[in-house]
Amino acid sequence: MRQGPIRRGENGQVVSLRIARTENGIVQGLPAADPRITSFKGIPYAAPPVGENRWRAPQPARNWDGVLKACEFSPIPLQVRQEIDVNNIYTREWAVDPDIAMSEDCLYLNIWTPAKSPDEKLPVFVWYFGGGLQVGHASEMEFDGERIARRGIVVVTINYRLNVFGFLCHPEITAESPDAPANFGHLDQQFALRWVKRNIAAFGGDPDNITIGGQSAGGGSVLAQLTSPQTEGLFRRAIIMSGVYAPVYPGERGPRFLQTLEEAEREGVKFFEYLGVSSLGEARRLDAVYLRDKMVEYNRFWGAVIDGKFCVGHPYERFLAGERWNVPILWGNTTDEFKSRPNVGSLDELRKLAADMFGGDADRFLELCGADSGDLERTLEAASVSTIEYAIRVASRASAESGLGTPLYYYVFDAEIPGWDNPGTFHSVDLWFFFETLAKCWRPFTGKHYDLARQMCNYWAHFIRTGDPNGDDSTGEKLPEWAPYTEEAPYAMVFGDRSEFVRKQPDELVKFLVDEYFKRKA
Repeated sequence: MRQGPIRRGENGQVVSLRIARTENGIVQGLPAADPRITSFKGIPYAAPPVGENRWRAPQPARNWDGVLKACEFSPIPLQVRQEIDVNNIYTREWAVDPDIAMSEDCLYLNIWTPAKSPDEKLPVFVWYFGGGLQVGHASEMEFDGERIARRGIVVVTINYRLNVFGFLCHPEITAESPDAPANFGHLDQQFALRWVKRNIAAFGGDPDNITIGGQSAGGGSVLAQLTSPQTEGLFRRAIIMSGVYAPVYPGERGPRFLQTLEEAEREGVKFFEYLGVSSLGEARRLDAVYLRDKMVEYNRFWGAVIDGKFCVGHPYERFLAGERWNVPILWGNTTDEFKSRPNVGSLDELRKLAADMFGGDADRFLELCGADSGDLERTLEAASVSTIEYAIRVASRASAESGLGTPLYYYVFDAEIPGWDNPGTFHSVDLWFFFETLAKCWRPFTGKHYDLARQMCNYWAHFIRTGDPNGDDSTGEKLPEWAPYTEEAPYAMVFGDRSEFVRKQPDELVKFLVDEYFKRKA
């Protein structure tokens, strides 16, 4: 691949890289708010997944003539249209444009680069957005990559197919493409990663120094890529923010991300019947917006599938078994997200649940929950634990026991979040801080929040660069030391009023539950 032109100032000094030559043609970007950064928006990494490409693995992008002006975000993947609802924290936080353009033709990516020439070999960060695999997009305002790029990193955010467009299965699809029968959204992520691997050098990035990251379902997507047999050698480290989950108590409702291929095929047959079509060919000819609207009427979750190809088993279980790519991982949770509590209506029911779950250790569990108080509500509140923290601590211990040897860095986000709604550290709020995009948020953040965001962004940037989050703050001072998580030292970096590495054991109940998991496993 030939290098693109280099922009020079009046004195001949190289000032930025505004044009890059990809395998499909030349792209031209624009200066970001910081003119030292160039943003390239809306670059196609695959052919439009329309017509015969609907419910098919992504296909190579077509070449173009001339210069592609990569100046605007592409339309977002088709999904239920978000309406601003003052009573819904997520829509008032991020759904600022309910009329945003959507299209089935959505396989585009965005790049922010600080490179002055294609020769720099800067570290690369590829981001997968969250939204339960049903909604979301790469152009959400919190995902502006400029602030991370200022740290000398090439940032890539990608769109991928969602909901029924990305995760429907059907016997005809399997028969047509037995090597790629499912998980088209995850295959899009992988395909984009391969595109980055082949092309990022043109933007000053190092194809041999790629980190993948994501939050919520984007973090779950990172876990899926991390445990897929198809992704060997595509990345060197991973960031998983609030993206792993493990049930704690029986009967609780958790993310519905996985089915067997056979189960998903049966659901696909039912959906085709609901659509009134009798073949894959007919379904592919349906108008995309009509299909989206019928999907909304059908009211079903469309998620990842164990297809034996991309996904050969439950990603979390594969991780626990050491069946993952052996790379450093940075992961964590916020303090107020996804709490699990026993689903019982009386203390007697709680005692029975404890006996069923823990056998001879039931009394210890009841003691830790304060069941002898006689107050059911207080006891259940004491029994509540974070399903993500629990999942991470189990996985970290399993990783240590596997002997893989790569470091795992654990964080807890516990900052005070301002606003009339007193929201606590709700799911996804840490994104404003990691991307250092607080200024785009309506909340009245103050100096301490901006200081915390700066530090978080620096920790993440160091990890993206080297696989170790430690290093200097932007002030020139050393950031507080962040040690890897070990069984002997299961400590966390806590992002509260400030960054602080807290050297203390987990809560006694969490420790008990983790120990019980490994007792049952043995």
